Amino acid sequence: MSSLVTSETIRDVAVITVDNPPVNALSPEVQTKLEALVDAALAAPAIRGLVLAGANNTFIAGVDIKELQKLAQRKPTLLKELHPLLNRLEASTKPVVCALSGVTLGGGLELALACHYRMASPSARVGLPEVKLGLIPGAGGTQRLPRLIGLVAAAELCATGQQIDATAAQQAGLVDELVTGELRAAAIDQALKMAASGQPPRQTSATQDRLGTLAEHTEALSKLRARMARQGRGASAPLKAIEAVEASATLSFPDGLRREADLFRACLQSSESAASMHVFFGERTVAKIPGLPQETQTYTLRQAAVIGAGTMGGGIVMTCLDAGIPVVLKEIDSARLERGLDVIRRNYAEAVKKGRLTDGQMQQRLALLEPTTSYEQIGKAEIVIEAVFENMALKKQVFREIDAAAAPDAILASNTSTLDIDALAAETRRPERVIGNHFFSPANLMRLLEIVRGRKTSHEVIATCMALARRLRKIGVLVGNCHGFVGNRMFGPFLREAQYLAEEGASITEIDETLVQFGMAMGVFTVEDLAGIDVGWRVRQENPHWLPEGYRKYRAADRLAEMGRHGQKTGAGWYRYEPGRRTPIPDPRVEEIIAQCATAGGIVRRKVPPQEILDRMMYALVNEGARILEDGIALRAVDIDIIYVNGYGFPAHRGGPMFYADTLGLPKVLERIQEFERQHGFWWKPAPLLEQLAKAGRKFCDMEAKHG
Repeated sequence: MSSLVTSETIRDVAVITVDNPPVNALSPEVQTKLEALVDAALAAPAIRGLVLAGANNTFIAGVDIKELQKLAQRKPTLLKELHPLLNRLEASTKPVVCALSGVTLGGGLELALACHYRMASPSARVGLPEVKLGLIPGAGGTQRLPRLIGLVAAAELCATGQQIDATAAQQAGLVDELVTGELRAAAIDQALKMAASGQPPRQTSATQDRLGTLAEHTEALSKLRARMARQGRGASAPLKAIEAVEASATLSFPDGLRREADLFRACLQSSESAASMHVFFGERTVAKIPGLPQETQTYTLRQAAVIGAGTMGGGIVMTCLDAGIPVVLKEIDSARLERGLDVIRRNYAEAVKKGRLTDGQMQQRLALLEPTTSYEQIGKAEIVIEAVFENMALKKQVFREIDAAAAPDAILASNTSTLDIDALAAETRRPERVIGNHFFSPANLMRLLEIVRGRKTSHEVIATCMALARRLRKIGVLVGNCHGFVGNRMFGPFLREAQYLAEEGASITEIDETLVQFGMAMGVFTVEDLAGIDVGWRVRQENPHWLPEGYRKYRAADRLAEMGRHGQKTGAGWYRYEPGRRTPIPDPRVEEIIAQCATAGGIVRRKVPPQEILDRMMYALVNEGARILEDGIALRAVDIDIIYVNGYGFPAHRGGPMFYADTLGLPKVLERIQEFERQHGFWWKPAPLLEQLAKAGRKFCDMEAKHG
């Protein structure tokens, strides 16, 4: 414990440094030691000032979240309130200077706010990201921050959880000074300067000049509240954060702290916080592969090749270029290649226009790209990613060509979203080096990467692709090989119920609005139009055997596809679209077509309640998810949740479909699914695993991970 926080005296200044790698989290041990060293410095007559700093090129990236989770679950924890320490720092007659480097988040920033002066290196970043855990700042952040930067700016930071850089923090008034030289030395100089001035240090809690009144900012705060209600997709923590910040303008500082504490406790005990923490830890859990030895070798990937310059291929190329990986991009002819390159250039130019990249950064990325219409150049790549049209015959042909041209030890990866990885591997002389790398569209923006292991895929190839996901700043989730893998296999029943509900009488706007109100990023029919209605239609045409005897047909979807209404790309699908616009517009013609299809199928239409829409959509996901767990296609329930939160727009504050089912109670879920089976047919037969867990009073999260 002694090495977690150290103190040394330099020129009568106590320099207290937190050294708890990797991010200097405020663990209970760090808090205890920090309090002891601060108290010793405050009590020592020879000490004229204090400097708080962090090792590892960071200050403090918040409180230990594992301990917060224990607190939320009412489990024993040594985590203590930060208020006593912060109050002692703020009340100190000796100046306390905070040296901010790297990232300062959450409780770390709240600690800095209680100091008398904040200095930062230009590369530093600060933020209060508690809302991403379903919480609000709970150590005075909602009360001190608005006193420094104003009510609206503070509400924005607390409600969005966004980070800002040091320059923006200084302009706002959060940081007092930027230091381009040696930060710690400058902080020591500042502490001595303040001590020599004879002036009492400024206390943040007593600062009022930027706070203003609530009445002055009513309109701006109302707009922020409306925006967060829309963007938060039903999450309550952002709204509670705004409420806490508003208290700083209507209550005394002590009363404001009490109001913050009440709101924090309400958040901490909420299902929203439990779900958000489940996702936070789940994104780290999915990186751990049972049965994969820790010492497994990973291959060095210095060069990649991508086959296909279409939408997915172009996005994959940009993902690699953004990570600094040179890419050979191969297309079948010059015209298609140039079209793909033009899209990549336009996307980068747009990023420059919006200030996300500099022109120099764009040029650096494009310089790493080598376009070609020949397989000759892919021989230098350590990984070749196939991204051609989703057709098995075509992909088999491409894999034979890649296998002949690629280096003998190169990894061959397919971006397929549904097709059999083993069938592709069988076309090569290296099945142990074939794997699925299923990117999600747009590939350069979406965080999820489904990594699909084949029957013969080696441990080394799996480990290498998991490492590649991290390098690409994606969340890699290892899944098994079956039609649709995890995400799209579950999306099938989800889409099935949406189309059946539409035929039974629910309008497509009612279905989409119900899902959006639940918290989904967009409605299912909007997603279908984005992806293309023709994609599923072509799959059904090529593989009619996948729909078992007696299964209700997708009449309306097939009719629209046959009419050429393929979605946004054709200007019409389930909705219609104005030229150059992506906003879905309800189309009465579609409702007419759906009604005609219902009549042809002998379906009596009715008014469908919103709760039935939600139950059928969500429980279809859960039931198929249970089958996926039975089959060992997903290692754990949390893997399914992370796939759906990061790839399909499932709300993080509900934790993913399997966690959501756990919170509802599996007996309740099972009972409703049994009811749907009686009403609608055999495709609602409950998964045996769901029945077993419900009868045993267990949850999906109780299950042990299966070895692949």
